[in-house]
Amino acid sequence: MLAAGASAAGARTASSEPAGASAAATVAARVVPVPAAVRAGGGAFRITRGTSVEVARGSAGAAPVAAYAAALLRPSTGFPLRVVAAPAGAGTGAVSDTGATTATGAGPGSATGIVLALGDPDRGLGEEGYRLRTGARSVVISARTPAGLFHGVQTLRQLLPARVESRTPVTGTDWTVPDADIRDVPRYAYRGAMLDVARHFFTVAQVERYIDELALYKVNTLHLHLTDDQGWRIAVTSLPRLASYGGSTEVGGGPGGSYTQADYREIVRYAASRFLTVVPEIDGPGHTTAALASYPELNCDGKAPPLYTGTKVGFSSLCVPKAATYAFLDEVISEVAALTPGPYLHIGGDEAHSTSAADYVAFMDKVQPIVARQGKTVIGWHQLDAAHPAPGALVQYWGTKGDETEVATAAKAGTRVIMSPADRAYLDMKYTPASPVGQHWAGYVEARTAYDWDPAAVVAGVPASAVYGVEAALWTETVTTSADIDYLAFPRLPGIAELGWSPAATHGWDGFRARLAAQGPRWQELGVAFYRSPQVDWPAS
Repeated sequence: MLAAGASAAGARTASSEPAGASAAATVAARVVPVPAAVRAGGGAFRITRGTSVEVARGSAGAAPVAAYAAALLRPSTGFPLRVVAAPAGAGTGAVSDTGATTATGAGPGSATGIVLALGDPDRGLGEEGYRLRTGARSVVISARTPAGLFHGVQTLRQLLPARVESRTPVTGTDWTVPDADIRDVPRYAYRGAMLDVARHFFTVAQVERYIDELALYKVNTLHLHLTDDQGWRIAVTSLPRLASYGGSTEVGGGPGGSYTQADYREIVRYAASRFLTVVPEIDGPGHTTAALASYPELNCDGKAPPLYTGTKVGFSSLCVPKAATYAFLDEVISEVAALTPGPYLHIGGDEAHSTSAADYVAFMDKVQPIVARQGKTVIGWHQLDAAHPAPGALVQYWGTKGDETEVATAAKAGTRVIMSPADRAYLDMKYTPASPVGQHWAGYVEARTAYDWDPAAVVAGVPASAVYGVEAALWTETVTTSADIDYLAFPRLPGIAELGWSPAATHGWDGFRARLAAQGPRWQELGVAFYRSPQVDWPAS
């Protein structure tokens, strides 16, 4: 089976099967993240008015993904695309390397329509991998889990013409899925995107829009930065002033806002429907003015500071010696954890410049057990490595130097690392000095810069096995609208998503920029206000 990241010329040279080379080249020109391996399938498949989305026998868990796929494809095609149970025997034939149909698995040999099948016998697909195979009568997506099927649907979506994203019927388009047999698994288990809703507040609808954009590129984690100096964005029943007062402003003095617990549950539910896990961040001991202003007892002098609307960092700190601080955090963490079914809770820990080194260590040593008591795994910014990371904790690296010895030491001792180097993966960095929004303290980050790095080689001394994944972080000091989010995230976010999903051997700027160019018309259909990087040969509008 050919690596899909190879160039078309490379594929032709490497393969004795021209059809396989053609399949690999076609997929490699269209799909982001590029699949792990592609070979020739059983022929191209055309979606027509008579096509249905079929749930294979024994695959009841695939029904929600089938409904999602049908709803995705109906508006543009104008076809009814009924969701039905596959006929007896359909989806039970697997295509072998020779093209013959075997008795187990799922393949196009005995199926019709778009078939979704759970129970693929390939254990190597794991929790998120999938197989997509075309034939003249069907396209079959098989996986071991619904998440794998969902990721396969995203690949199917990108194999179709970009106009499939239209929300109104498109005439005169041939809805053909090109010939391919794809086997695809992610490189890393954690592939995240962080959205800062504390500096500027974003509504539930805006967050859900971003979730849909993330899902297209197989991102599986949404990290919500819920609290900071400028605003507290999640209601805590036992501490109501956090939202009502601490959430009443934002950078520049705007109205701010906060999520009710019902709002937050809706975000979590919607993310789960797109197979994203929500990671809430409750920052401390710094970045805490909104909390300090809401409850004076959290200050060492018992006096509340005014609400803050600027953009400076490092000036605030919870009072580390006070018992009230940990009673407060116990209340907050217990409520937020109860609302969050995912395994992680982020405790911040960066830029605590107003907290002494001894107090920082004492704070982290007391907060991590609070998280553990709620059954959650701690994530902290990489400064947590200067304290005592709890067993199983993850740290998120956001530096730019790559020589932080404490990160390497902790990684060698078993602490896993999420890579978010600010000069590569911080989406709020400007592309160029002319960018209308963004910052540039970590440098200017063009499309190639955001893609052209290896997560396994960011920090000297960190074993590759300690890298748990990647995360694209979007801070919002200058970001106020969904259009701003789109401009900063696209085209950089898909590149970071590919680094997290695709095998390292497939990575290469020349191949990626061609796949990226193919995304432009898709983003236009979706209404994504992306940055037209001059490094990419975008198709004419």
